[in-house]
Amino acid sequence: MALQIQANTNDGLIKKLQDCGVIKHQIVANVMKETDRKHYNNLFIPYVDRLELIDANAYLAAPHMHAYALEKLVDFIKADSKVLDIGSGSGYMAACFARLIQVRAVETLKESTGYVVGVEPLLKLVEFSIENITADNPKLIESGLIKIMEGDGRKGFEDYGPFDVIYVGAAIPEIPTELLMQLSLNGRMLCPVGDTEGVQQMIQCDRDIAGEITKKVLTNVTFDPLVDPLDMQPTTESNDVNMSDGTNGIYRTRTRTTSSGINEPQFSFKDEI
Repeated sequence: MALQIQANTNDGLIKKLQDCGVIKHQIVANVMKETDRKHYNNLFIPYVDRLELIDANAYLAAPHMHAYALEKLVDFIKADSKVLDIGSGSGYMAACFARLIQVRAVETLKESTGYVVGVEPLLKLVEFSIENITADNPKLIESGLIKIMEGDGRKGFEDYGPFDVIYVGAAIPEIPTELLMQLSLNGRMLCPVGDTEGVQQMIQCDRDIAGEITKKVLTNVTFDPLVDPLDMQPTTESNDVNMSDGTNGIYRTRTRTTSSGINEPQFSFKDEI
């Protein structure tokens, strides 16, 4: 899907993505134009359609991949939507989701009551993303429209769910049951699933009003693997404890452990061709 697009401005980059058909909805183009990529990476030329390293353990996805995901999720985001951004990294997608919520509120003349929860296992990236979003527009953080949490993305953030949209911005071997449990009825999740050291499949999961989940394979993708917090710090025993003080915009959660005697609910999927 690499398009080798480059521009001198953010608007120019988005216009080229529109011209080649990656961006189809004008609302997606508008939101991406408003969310200038220069705030989310440290490159001299930030407007290139390619994967960019932002940390030893994380990448900023290529613009066409961000656009692709937004195109698949835009119809599920309303003025009151709750959005979960797993592996939120630079904070770019969280900002785009937040602006979609704001636009929907203006379109429908409704109060904007939705919010975006970003979950990132690396504290330095949590801080990096908050700095980026603040440089973009400090009100996105100050208003509570975006909340960034340090934690295990595979666990989601149950206290703020259920979520109308869940976006996983890093590769995982399989879809975590806990994320499916936090997906709202009539909600949608996008998740790159497969070999975390090779090519994955972008999986779309839709949950209908009856709770049945339909899974659809969209395309092949290559994402950096979702970091396991246990690989980044010494293992410690902990109970199920949430710490959500929101200091400096950062929300924290400890790893939740499940007793081997407790059976997690099992989901059956209906595959869509």
